[in-house]
Amino acid sequence: MKPAFQVSRQNPGPIRDFAEAHTPRGNDETAKPRCWCQAVLRSSVQVSTKTAVAPRLGRGPDLPLNLPLAAAVIAISLRHIPESSSPGLSRGDWPGALFAALGLGGLVTGLIESASLGWAHPLVFGSLVGGVVSLIVFMRVEASSVAPMVPLNLFASATFSGANLLTLFLYSAIGIFFFLFPLNLIQVQRYSATSAGAAALPFILLMFILSRWSGGLVKRCGPRRPLLIGPLIAASGFVLLAITSAGGSYWKTFFPSVLVLGLGMAVTVAPLTTVVMSSAGQDRVGTASGINNAVARVAGVLAIAVLGTVMVTAFEYRLNHQLASLPLSHNVLHEIKVQEIRLAALEVPANLDTTTRLTIGKWVREAFVFGFQLVMLMCAALSLFSATSAWWLISNSS
Repeated sequence: MKPAFQVSRQNPGPIRDFAEAHTPRGNDETAKPRCWCQAVLRSSVQVSTKTAVAPRLGRGPDLPLNLPLAAAVIAISLRHIPESSSPGLSRGDWPGALFAALGLGGLVTGLIESASLGWAHPLVFGSLVGGVVSLIVFMRVEASSVAPMVPLNLFASATFSGANLLTLFLYSAIGIFFFLFPLNLIQVQRYSATSAGAAALPFILLMFILSRWSGGLVKRCGPRRPLLIGPLIAASGFVLLAITSAGGSYWKTFFPSVLVLGLGMAVTVAPLTTVVMSSAGQDRVGTASGINNAVARVAGVLAIAVLGTVMVTAFEYRLNHQLASLPLSHNVLHEIKVQEIRLAALEVPANLDTTTRLTIGKWVREAFVFGFQLVMLMCAALSLFSATSAWWLISNSS
């Protein structure tokens, strides 16, 4: 399974070229929603496909799945997509790219490894410090660069800053959801991989069906209203997910929450893309969409690093609290402890009697649900923060 699901409009690079190609004509209000529909369907189907196919390919399925797709994209791009570039920019911002990669890589490494190594471990501490220092250097490099990868003056626009802040919060929530949701379905609810992949289809189909409609929301009511209402609906979906437990019919447990979450994202996606692209000048629309794309991707990875640690900590707390009521040997407790990072995939020691093994297995699933519910509530809070960002920073005349 890929660490972060790239949902809907997390790849606006092609949308940049689409905008550059269509802006001179500028009045085709149906073409842009068609582009959004295709992006939504393509990227959203990825999580269902990988969840269903991954077990049949063994560990590390991303490489064989992605190679033919990447080859096809490269071939089509070289043959059919004209090159676009800003005049006067003949070189890349290699120092900026280097320090951005070091900074984000350091932060993500430190946050992820902290779950198993602890915050005081040299790798964790060194990665976090190195990441922060690298990001500080990155900001200084961008401020002094002739051709910066991230022009900092773009953030002088409150609308652009608000759109990216909304993206950071909302896509953090979506990223950790699509990381933990299949684990919940497969490890706790006992779904097959194919069924777990299909469980997200209401989300996918609703976004696909409503993308054309949501593409016209900005024109009809301005950007602020859909970017406020959409995340609020998404927050409701996360709250519904937080009250689900182990067992029960899919249609009574996960289907309503996935449907509500999909509705929230359907209302948000196209207006957000419009705001990002319109907040920069025509010559910088590609840069603006690229920055927003990077924010969305980083949000998903950081969410898995941070909220993944929360999930593991909550799981350990709940399970260890229940294990304390059993007269287990030190060796058995240690064997369970070293596996807690695996969450509900934890294997109960085989040398225990059947009743004890079944009891611990039940507690493992309950501990996962406990952590999942806590993280979903945090996702609801992130969605509320994203709605607040829209209300506070995004002008309704954008």
